Amino acid sequence: MPRDALKTLFHPFESGALDAPAKHTRALFLNAEAGFRLPEGFEAALTLVQGFRPEVQALETARRTVAPLPEGDGYDHSLILIGRHRGRNELDIAEAIERTLPGGLILVAGGKEDGIASLRKRLGNLLSIDEALPKHHGIVFWFRQTPEAEAAAQTLRSENPEPLVDGRFHTAPGMFSHDRVDQGSRLLAQHLPPEIKGAAADFCAGWGYLAAEIATRAKGLTKLDLYEADFAALEAARRNLAVEGIEPRFFWQDLLKDPVARQYDLIVMNPPYHQGGAAADPAIGQGMIKAASAALKPGGRLLMVANRQLPYLPVLEASFSSATEIGSDGAFRIYAAKR
Repeated sequence: MPRDALKTLFHPFESGALDAPAKHTRALFLNAEAGFRLPEGFEAALTLVQGFRPEVQALETARRTVAPLPEGDGYDHSLILIGRHRGRNELDIAEAIERTLPGGLILVAGGKEDGIASLRKRLGNLLSIDEALPKHHGIVFWFRQTPEAEAAAQTLRSENPEPLVDGRFHTAPGMFSHDRVDQGSRLLAQHLPPEIKGAAADFCAGWGYLAAEIATRAKGLTKLDLYEADFAALEAARRNLAVEGIEPRFFWQDLLKDPVARQYDLIVMNPPYHQGGAAADPAIGQGMIKAASAALKPGGRLLMVANRQLPYLPVLEASFSSATEIGSDGAFRIYAAKR
């Protein structure tokens, strides 16, 4: 079901507060999600941008053309649907300012739970906001591309620099654990075997930490594949993985929907347990476990980390010939399973 923020974003055009973009104009839509309905008279050519693979597939099912990263400039309008990460939201606004024509209109919308009110206040300290409207449990505000807005874009970029984790991993705001190696992945790395042979894969690879740890044990490694649904994180992993003697392969894929075509001797995994700001959903990790089982060779192994309270062991026992807990700390458990 489309979230209310989509309706909030298009409300100014629906209500007549703004004229709908005419033919022969171009509009950039950052973080586009499926389910939006264009208001009557909205005739601009839309360029949709979305990097999360499940959302991309939903848009494609709705017969929308979508790109994982923004391209080009000179847009007459830009629309931004924000998420819950402040730094990512601020960088998206900077991106829109930079890609919009002088005088062009930039609209920003989100739900109260996304922090739209504080984002509006933050932007209001940097540039002149034309107007803001509350609707559908959210807020939409808009401003013009001006020299003042261009200066604001520079400020937003300078205050959200690219992190460098552990002195070697390039990430970006909005990625999972973008400013540090998360506790669960570090614990899982401590339980990797000292030597890894054959074909290995990192499911839910993020920006590549666990894959890099596998690569350090790569004396007998023949293949190393990374699977990730977040396009930007996968591109960061591509940058972060430079492995002598082996070329990692990268797959932008929704593991819950798209079958894995290859078979592996080892899969490591730190699966998500929710999407966006939704409540914990154990079904996501359970589905990832089944996907890993299907992608392992007979006798292949899965090593995974999970929050202590998540009910994964019964699914592991049902999907593998053997499964056991091999380590834990106050927050996480490490499971090993054999196909």
